[in-house]
Amino acid sequence: MDLLKIGGLTPLTTIDYPEHLSCVIYCQGCSWRCRYCHNPDLLEINTSTNFSWNKVFAFLKNRKNLLEAVVFSGGEPLLQKNLVQAMTQIKNLGFKIGLHTAGALPKRFKQVLPLVDWVGFDVKDLSSYVDTLTQVKTSGVKNWQSLKLLIESNVTYQCRTTVHWQLIDETRLIKLTQTMKAIGVDNYCVQFSRTTKMLDANLGYSVKSKHKMMSIKSKLKKIMPEITFSSD
Repeated sequence: MDLLKIGGLTPLTTIDYPEHLSCVIYCQGCSWRCRYCHNPDLLEINTSTNFSWNKVFAFLKNRKNLLEAVVFSGGEPLLQKNLVQAMTQIKNLGFKIGLHTAGALPKRFKQVLPLVDWVGFDVKDLSSYVDTLTQVKTSGVKNWQSLKLLIESNVTYQCRTTVHWQLIDETRLIKLTQTMKAIGVDNYCVQFSRTTKMLDANLGYSVKSKHKMMSIKSKLKKIMPEITFSSD
């Protein structure tokens, strides 16, 4: 049996681990069903794929002097029972470890944090709204519990929130940014949702006028000057 269930691989990227040449391993499976998800093919953990851990590991052994980091993404990597073992094997090759996660399993997140060099952490929304977005009960509690673990660790991170304007409004985004600032988040990116492919086909375009977007960004910058913005 494979160590990990792998749904995809990006052999070389400069954007998934800041300032590092990296490879991304996309772990198959996610326990949440975020309505704006643009990787629905990675949601079902039992989906058959053409990737095996042995082949990926062999590929990485041949890239030891070319790559600097390996990023575990998804799906939700924390669903992988052997994630600690897989990260340890990669770490022993000399790579730095990156992790993209929403913290769906706080206990496993706590286990892997000592192995991880950088985390891209998805803050879904204010805790009380997360369950509606993910369509899974208690996901808000877990999302914010894991965020607290991350902030209390010494691991470098970027927090990011995906915004679809049918799922969050300006007032709540401002409150979310204020909350993030209050708990000590100092690296935060607001990502504006892609609308070409989403789990919920009933969601429409997520657009606001250029003038309105400039106004929203200005308000958020006043709360957290270091905030950044991008398309996810």
